[in-house]
Order: sequence, then structure tokens, then C-alpha cells
Amino acid sequence: MSQESNNEKPWGGRFNSPTNEFVESFTASVHFDRRLFRHDIKGSIAHAKMLSSVGILTFEESENIVTGLESIESEIDQGKFEWSVALEDVHMNIERALVDRIGDVGKKLHTARSRNDQVATDIRLFLRDQVDAVLEGLSSLMRALVDLAEREAGTVMPGYTHLQTAQPVSFGHHMLAWFEMLARDRERFIDARKRINVLPLGSGALAGTTFPIDRQFSAQLLGFDKVSENSLDAVSDRDFAIEFSANAALLMVHFSRMCEELVLWNSQQFSFVEMGDAFCTGSSMMPQKKNPDVPELIRGKSGRVIGHLIALITLMKSQPLAYNKDNQEDKEPLFDTVDTIVDCLKALGDLIPSLVVNRDAMRAAAKKGFATATDFADYLVRSGVPFRDAHAVVGGAVRLAIEKQCDLEELSIAEFREFYPAMNEDVYASLDIDNSLNARDHFGGTAPSQVRAACLRARDRLNK
Repeated sequence: MSQESNNEKPWGGRFNSPTNEFVESFTASVHFDRRLFRHDIKGSIAHAKMLSSVGILTFEESENIVTGLESIESEIDQGKFEWSVALEDVHMNIERALVDRIGDVGKKLHTARSRNDQVATDIRLFLRDQVDAVLEGLSSLMRALVDLAEREAGTVMPGYTHLQTAQPVSFGHHMLAWFEMLARDRERFIDARKRINVLPLGSGALAGTTFPIDRQFSAQLLGFDKVSENSLDAVSDRDFAIEFSANAALLMVHFSRMCEELVLWNSQQFSFVEMGDAFCTGSSMMPQKKNPDVPELIRGKSGRVIGHLIALITLMKSQPLAYNKDNQEDKEPLFDTVDTIVDCLKALGDLIPSLVVNRDAMRAAAKKGFATATDFADYLVRSGVPFRDAHAVVGGAVRLAIEKQCDLEELSIAEFREFYPAMNEDVYASLDIDNSLNARDHFGGTAPSQVRAACLRARDRLNK
């Protein structure tokens, strides 16, 4: 490697010997951080305009820089830009291209700025855009769930605890449970955006700058809500990225739970739903197979996003103030987290409307497993029987039904009176699954009327 190699670097004046070739490759980040080019250029344009506004650059110099940066952005968009590992990262590649394009005035752009506050700004700009994309995808998926819930408000299915039949519920009610999980995720991303949208530019390497900069001007140009209070903290912490990743991990946990149910429901053993062919694949060996690959893959991808969260937390846990090279390792897990959740949102958002609901199979399943046993107990309580005694009566009737291999409603009134002599014929109404569903007619309940009302409220929440 030639002596001139370090002189080509903006920091090369301090060094007498060139960077080791392996070290140059080992420390470079341009192969992954170049995806920040648009945000880097956006931040640099704002910085140039700010420098002009306070008289550090002339208007002509600022305009020359802005024009040069815009032409570089266009060149990158067209795939014509040549990235150099020797120039380490996206920032130095763009700066070198600017100098090559407009001459020495390009070297003035970095006045009152460090790569430390530059990269912190780039990541926040990038992440702010990604939060907006996630929120858009979440809203689309949540609308699809509401549409499905409204259409299937009266569809009865077995509700489960411990994956054992518990009580009849509306399939629409189940879809709205998914909606509520995602609604909380949506609120978390909205809240995280407030902490992302803080401008670190102007913090310099760690201590600020001696130049008379106007950080509020830069913040206004870049759409930041406020300016960071402390220069040391602004360049060194990545808690905003960790918070995003924590929200993403929880979102993927919710996706994984949803997909687990879709995989089960799509199986021949359940046959509650059928997914569109576009979201399934076949087997290379077994010609009859229609595999639910999309939800299975989403379920699997939850692991990588959770892993990225742990990586980012571990990355930050031992770092002293201020910036350390460790922080270069924040981007790859963060980028992959973003890509994964955006793709999963797209996949689920398209898959949900494709579902064909097998109402007959759900109803048949709801009639198994004594799903109305609790309604039977409630019936006895309304007849004046203490609940614990009612529980014992119903348990005995269930045991008899198991022995006879029949449903509760198939027991005779005489058999019921073995457990409770005052039993009346109207007990059979309490064992009807539709009556069970309709009886839970309160706010948050599974009655179809409540599900439809909840759908209206859900649409209102999405529109706010």
C-alpha cells in the first residue's frame, strides 16, 4: 500500500504509515452504511445551508455544495457511483466525491461537524423514515384484521386456554384480539418516534464546536422536533435504536403468535382457515402438500429480530462516553431489523385478506370439548346455587358425558337431576353455543353485537 493512501483520507495528516490492508477492510463500513446515503446527503445539505445562514460559508459556496450533493445523490440513484472501501464509510465517500466535483469549496462542508454527530444524525433520519413506513404497514394490516373481524363477527369458534377447548368465542373477536396486540405496538412506535426525532448535529465529536452555529435552523430544515441537550450524550448513545429494536422484537413476538395460530388453523386437523395459494408452497416429494410457508417463516424470523435486540443492548452496555468505534456495529442489526419487520408487515398484510374461513369446521369444533360447561354453571348460579357447588355439579355431568361419549346437551333431564334434583328443562338453552356467544353482551365481550361495535371503534382509532 502506498504512502499516499492515508493522505487520501480526511484524517490522514496525523499518520506517517499507511493503514494495514486488512485493517482497512476490517474497519470499513461502506459496504453496509452506504444505504444511508440519502440521509447523509440530506443532513449535509441542511448543514451547508446553516453554515451559510450564520456567515461561515458564503451563499454561493453553500449553493455550490448543495448542487454538488444533489448531483451525487442522482448518480447513486442511477447506480453509477463508485464506492471505495479505502474511504471507509458513506460519509467520506460522499465528501470525496463532492471535493472531486466542485473543488476545494467541498472541503468546507465539514466545518463545525464531526463524523460522530453526522452519523448520529443520519441514523435518526433513517430510523424516522422507517418508523413511518412501519406505522403505515401496521395500519394497513390492522385494517385488514378489522375487515375480517367485521365480516366474521357472528362466526363461532372454540376459544382455548392451554390449547384446550374453553368457551365459544366469535372468530371476529379473536381477530380483534390480534388487532389490540398490534394497536399497542403501533402506540409504542409512535412514542419511540418522539425520542428518535431529536437533532444531534452540532454536537461535534463530543464537545460541540467553537463556530457560531444555529442548531435550531438545522433542526427546522431537517424536520426534527427539538435539538439534543448534551453533546456527549448525543454522539454516543444509541438508546433510540435499541428502543426501536425492542418495539420491533415485541412486534415480531406478536406476529409469531398470530402465525402459530394460522399454521394450526390451516392444518387438516383444524381446517378453520385456508390460505391463498400465493402464500403457500408445495413439497418436492409429496404432491398433496400445501405448506403455510409465509407464516412459518415469519414465526422463524422473530428469532433474528429478538437476537438483534440483544446484540444492540450488549453493544452499548460497557461503552464509556463518548463515541467509540464499537458503535459501527449498530447498523447491520438495525438495518436487518428494519428490513425484516417491513417485509413481515407486507407479507401478513397481504395474507390476511386471502384467508378463507371455514365456518362449519369452526362451529363443529366449538361443539366439542364441552365448551358451554361454564354457561351451565352460570345457569345454576342464577338458580341460586353457590358457584363452587355449581362447578361440582357441572364437573359430574361432564364426567358422565365423557363416559357415555356424548355431548352435555345429549344427556337426559333425568341424568342431569342425578347431580342437581331441581334441574329444569331450560338447562338446555344454556348449553347452546349461539346462546353462549350472544350472552357475553358487554363492552369487550365476544357477543357479535359487541364485536361489530368494537370494529367501529377500531376504525375510529386507526383514523386518529
